[in-house]
Amino acid sequence: MDRATFACSTAFFRDYNSSSQGAFCLPGGHVDFIEKVESFTYSDFFRDYLIPNHPCIFSAKFTEDWGSRRNWVTWDGKPNFDHLLQKFGEAVVPVANCDVKEYNSNPKEQLPFKEYVKYWKEYIKNGYRSSRGCLYLKDWHLSRTPFHADVFRSYSWSANICGRKKWLLYPAGQEEYLKDRHGNLPFDVTAPALRDRSVYPRYNQSQPPVEIVQEAGEIVFIPSGWHHQVYNLEDTISVNHNWVNGCNVAIMWCFLQDELAAVQREINEWKDPIDDWHLQCQLIMKSCTGIDYKEFYNFLKVIAENRISVLENGLDDEASAKNTPKAAISTLGMLHAVFDLKRTVKVLTSLSANEDFKKLDLTSLSPPPEALLHHLKAAIDTALL
Repeated sequence: MDRATFACSTAFFRDYNSSSQGAFCLPGGHVDFIEKVESFTYSDFFRDYLIPNHPCIFSAKFTEDWGSRRNWVTWDGKPNFDHLLQKFGEAVVPVANCDVKEYNSNPKEQLPFKEYVKYWKEYIKNGYRSSRGCLYLKDWHLSRTPFHADVFRSYSWSANICGRKKWLLYPAGQEEYLKDRHGNLPFDVTAPALRDRSVYPRYNQSQPPVEIVQEAGEIVFIPSGWHHQVYNLEDTISVNHNWVNGCNVAIMWCFLQDELAAVQREINEWKDPIDDWHLQCQLIMKSCTGIDYKEFYNFLKVIAENRISVLENGLDDEASAKNTPKAAISTLGMLHAVFDLKRTVKVLTSLSANEDFKKLDLTSLSPPPEALLHHLKAAIDTALL
């Protein structure tokens, strides 16, 4: 991160309201296409897309030197099953059935990768039909993913190694208009049932989705909190990644507070009979989201300690060459570490003052929240001297 970007991000978040991030509308649903690798920097990406929380598409030039694009794909752009079986044949992988809906997701089973490839080949041979249904391997989508936002409202990118996808994107906040009268999101945003105003009373207030057709080699950046539905238009392999940084860590914290509030409303009638009601709420929230408030504190601690270590100790040449989180942070520079720490301080201060957090047994947290906050602030002050 350069100084101009650091100044821009600091100014943007000075009067920042996390509930409004991503609420901006794209003119005419336009999504920027980034063509040239050599003229686009991380600072450009940070300033133009991470901060305002806008999607973009990176051209296939950004992935043309990836080994997966050379080795996982045949000469005619199809999945290279022989290579994939050689590399991953014995792996056990999670596979979902797209033809079956359980609540608002697809049931999953564990299969050896070689068995899944056998199914995939037969599925193609039979005209994309199978008595087993339409199965997809997690993160290598054979068909589609139902309507959702990414885990913890993180950022994500999805790179097509081969194949094509169609994306339907809704800016953060638009999902409120897509809920049914019970507050549930639809499984499929293209279903005719959404036009039934007795079931989906606010659907007619929603904006049309932003549509993207992603070609082989291209990367789609999905902003924090943007709900989306994805279709594979042909046999497709994609590599996906989720991450949180200083720009969206407050959105993650807001998401967790909303999730806990929803749990508390759902079991409010049991508040008095249950002595540890607040702990049960945390447990239910964790079963739904994968994390509770104490684990979120430890998540913030890991972020903070990695960045503090870079600021206080730096990295020698040997450490910089290793594939570690600390080395990755170091490549982003000191100002990025400072920015992330400042945003972490804001969220950690809010977490520490939260009444539901204070009701938990915090003696197991090391260091205590107050000590961690003091360390963060001291590291920021020292770095900015």
